[in-house]
Amino acid sequence: MKKAVLFFTVSVLLFGCLQKEKDLTEKEVYAVLDKFDEGWQNKKAALVDSVLSEHYVYYTQSGQPFDRENLIATAGSDVYQLQTMEREHLTLQIDGNTAVVNTIWKGKGFYHGEQFNDKQRCSVTIVKHKGKVKILAEHCTPIK
Repeated sequence: MKKAVLFFTVSVLLFGCLQKEKDLTEKEVYAVLDKFDEGWQNKKAALVDSVLSEHYVYYTQSGQPFDRENLIATAGSDVYQLQTMEREHLTLQIDGNTAVVNTIWKGKGFYHGEQFNDKQRCSVTIVKHKGKVKILAEHCTPIK
C-alpha cells in the first residue's frame, strides 16, 4: 500500500512538472498593455518596468533601438510630459505564448520642451514565460 501511495505521489509530481505552460490569452495581453499605458499616463516608471521583458527593445520612428533602461528612465522623467494618450487595439495574433498586437497610439505632450502630437501605428510583441506576461518589443511608425 505504501508503494502504491508513493508511486501515485511521484507520478502526480512528475506530471505537474511536465505540464506545458498554459498559452497566452487575449485577456493577459490586454492587461499587460493596460498596465504599460497606466504607467506612462501616471508617470509610474516602476509600473512600466514591471511589464517589460529583461530583453525589451523599442524601435523608434527613425528605426533606431531604444533600450529598456532608457525607456524606463523616460517614463519617470520630467523631460517627457504626456498630456493625453489613447490606444486603439486593431488586431491581435496569438501563437502559443507569443502575441503580436497591432495598435494605433495617439498622444499629446512635451518631450525635452518640444510639443508633440503623435499618431502612430505600433506593433507590440508580448510573450509569456514561466507564467509571467511581458512586453518584449515595440516598433511604432508615424501615421501622417
